[in-house]
Amino acid sequence: MTTSASDIRQAFLDYFGRNGHRVVDSSPLVPRNDPTLMFTNAGMVQFKNVFTGQEKRPYSRAATSQKCVRAGGKHNDLDNVGYTARHHTFFEMLGNFSFGDYFKEEAIPLAWNLITKEYGLPKDKLWVTVYHDDDQAFNLWKKVAGLPDERIVRIATSDNFWAMGDTGPCGPCSEIFYDHGDKVWGGPPGSPEADGDRYIEIWNLVFMQYEQVTKEERINLPKPSIDTGMGLERITAVMQGKHDNYDIDLMRGLIEASAEFSKAGADGEHKVSHRVIADHLRSSCFLIADGVLPSNEGRGYVLRRIMRRAMRHAQLMGCKEPLMHRLVPSLVSAMGRAYPELGRAEALIAETLKLEETRFKQTLERGLKLLDEATTGMGKGDMLPGETAFRLYDTFGFPLDLTQDALRNRGINVNLDGFQAAMQAQREEARKAWAGSGEAATEKVWFEIKEEKGATEFLGYDTESAEGRIEAIIVGGQRVETAETGAQVALLLNQTPFYAESGGQVGDTGRIITATGAEIEIADTQKKLGALHAHIGVVKKGKVAMGDLAQLIVDHARRTRVRSNHSATHLLHAALRRKLGDHVTQKGSLVSAERLRFDISHPKAVSTDEIAAVEAEVNDIVRQNDAVATRLMTPDEAIAAGAMALFGEKYGDEVRVLSMGKLPDGVDYSVELCGGTHVKRTGDIALFKIVGEGAVASGVRRIEALTGEAARDYFLEAEHTLRSAADALKAQPREVPQRLTALLDEKRKLERELSDLRKQLATGGGSGGPQVQEINGIKLAARKLDGVPAKDLRGMADAIKKEIGSGVVALISAVDGKVSAVVGVTPDLAGRADAASFIKLITPLIGGQGGGGRQDFAQGGGADPAGADAALQALADALAKI
Repeated sequence: MTTSASDIRQAFLDYFGRNGHRVVDSSPLVPRNDPTLMFTNAGMVQFKNVFTGQEKRPYSRAATSQKCVRAGGKHNDLDNVGYTARHHTFFEMLGNFSFGDYFKEEAIPLAWNLITKEYGLPKDKLWVTVYHDDDQAFNLWKKVAGLPDERIVRIATSDNFWAMGDTGPCGPCSEIFYDHGDKVWGGPPGSPEADGDRYIEIWNLVFMQYEQVTKEERINLPKPSIDTGMGLERITAVMQGKHDNYDIDLMRGLIEASAEFSKAGADGEHKVSHRVIADHLRSSCFLIADGVLPSNEGRGYVLRRIMRRAMRHAQLMGCKEPLMHRLVPSLVSAMGRAYPELGRAEALIAETLKLEETRFKQTLERGLKLLDEATTGMGKGDMLPGETAFRLYDTFGFPLDLTQDALRNRGINVNLDGFQAAMQAQREEARKAWAGSGEAATEKVWFEIKEEKGATEFLGYDTESAEGRIEAIIVGGQRVETAETGAQVALLLNQTPFYAESGGQVGDTGRIITATGAEIEIADTQKKLGALHAHIGVVKKGKVAMGDLAQLIVDHARRTRVRSNHSATHLLHAALRRKLGDHVTQKGSLVSAERLRFDISHPKAVSTDEIAAVEAEVNDIVRQNDAVATRLMTPDEAIAAGAMALFGEKYGDEVRVLSMGKLPDGVDYSVELCGGTHVKRTGDIALFKIVGEGAVASGVRRIEALTGEAARDYFLEAEHTLRSAADALKAQPREVPQRLTALLDEKRKLERELSDLRKQLATGGGSGGPQVQEINGIKLAARKLDGVPAKDLRGMADAIKKEIGSGVVALISAVDGKVSAVVGVTPDLAGRADAASFIKLITPLIGGQGGGGRQDFAQGGGADPAGADAALQALADALAKI
């Protein structure tokens, strides 16, 4: 059997594809839908919510090759890797799944036909197990496979019964074993020698047919389902005639690359080291490709342990220069076709490995030297004081597990109680120091939470939705166990896709929905103590409780706009430095969903021409649609490489370095240190428009700009305004400035004439009709005017009302044969005189109809100027009768 691992993987997916299954891409190694898992460790993880009915997919059967990592929590194989034949931190799980579509009657034939016909494994080498009371599976194996009873083994233990948890879906299993022959020690499953290596499990079929309601109650599922898992490395070893997973082509290629670059033989005294490096290389590269970067918290810490364990083995082989990053092309060549994310992240992976190994070699050399000094005179069975191990960790950055590993071969242990005591003492000192730092008392609760829970795992670089577990609920500055509908809350979860405000970028908004049905509307996300993501919002429905599992959903549209604006600030910064000079540095920024604001050091206003040049250059880079690349470096290395440190960021030992755009010579256009969220490609920004420039302080200018839809809307509104102006002027858009200039000149002339006219009216001037008369105890100022536009009559009427103090004002003006009339009534006459009634009396006499308004003011019009006198007289007669 010489089939390659790649061929076996593809044959599996093709087989189930032909049998009606949707071939689904592997999900990321960081689970988005299960906050209880550190890493994806099985093929069914991405389908968990489908099995429980919380999620619907457009297919009812699926097949995957799922990348998995087991190196943290209860699934931790790290210490065994390299020393055994089948332990891995990274492995691939082939699986087929039915979501209430088919069950045992189809799952068993599908499995048997694949391994015996497609893969061609000999039937006499195969054994199966079933749960002890699963007669249906037992009889199906007899019927489908024709296996004798003794090779269908009933197992009564939990090894052959799967459960998602204490409650939820569960069901019996059926495992397929391969017999490697009597040259290998071990007995068949269920026998006293079952722990031997002769009979190896290659495939596990889970028959999900029950729901565990309580510890005592189990009911049948209405739609039984199938979940299977077959390790690619194990089945490949069988098909390639190997008994050791590390001898298959996929692993052997990496081992030989490690031997070539390290100059240490692949199968000699350094055999274990090469195996560790090959396995850990895969874990490290895939984790980095899925967004995990080395750190001292959570998943990043597990990644760092994996990387450093491999790097320690490189050191044991005598490698003087970093080794791991040189092996990345070999891994991409072997697995990049099946997992293209490896190729996309190759540069980030290589740089991260090189950075970590370079720094680790310094830590290792210093730590080993200090450890040698601290253990002088010690021998097998002795105990290194915990305080010494803690000093190595705290002062010199030498992790505890490395201290233990370095001492293991000498038989020296570490006093773990002493180590923990020293750690606790340091925490107490930190608490005292913080208490005296002047921080607001309301922040005390967050300090306590940080000590207890550690940093929040941020998943938002790669996703906008994920599940998390509620770790703390804050109401009114105090920790509570629950929060009811209407409560203003701050929630802390163990992991989140919500970006917390920092570096000028606003915090994300969105929704959190708990498994119990509570809904929280998140209005902001704030970063507390530099490590905790506080989700601030209102409980809209239900009750939130500590420990609840919840779905976190970032407002996608808003995040998209924020990302676009943030990336645009980087391009703007580069363009301003290129166009205005290297003296330009960032003095502040605000990146919101609506716009971006960028403050720079510059001694004078940025001219219109300079703004146009900056805008044009940024849009040139946007149109390049260049991929935005992320790298991990030390701050000093990043700045030495030309990266700009952005205002407001706090940098740790490692920084994210973002580069985007290219200059004609191929050099990166923008290189910045930044921890914010960004577009994938510059083209995602779509459009960039500067809409404001002004002074903030002496020597500091503020640029305001829009991107994407907001920039487009700005241009559309400006175009609409221009066309509306052109239509109003009965001109072409390009003629608008000239016509407006002429109109403004005419307006100023008319305003002067109108001013003179108003003065005349205010002093009793004008033509025709009486000035002010008193009728029935009411003053009436009724005037007929010539050439006064309708739009000016109201202002004139208001002026006359003020002049007379109390009374009725009626003005009628004719312009080019069109007659306009207004009537105003002062407030004190409310109830006696009604302007709306008066205007309806006037308009018929000037050739109009109707008219209308309120009690204090009304207007109307007509087409008969000759009726003006009669109209004013009719108003006077009406006043005489009220």
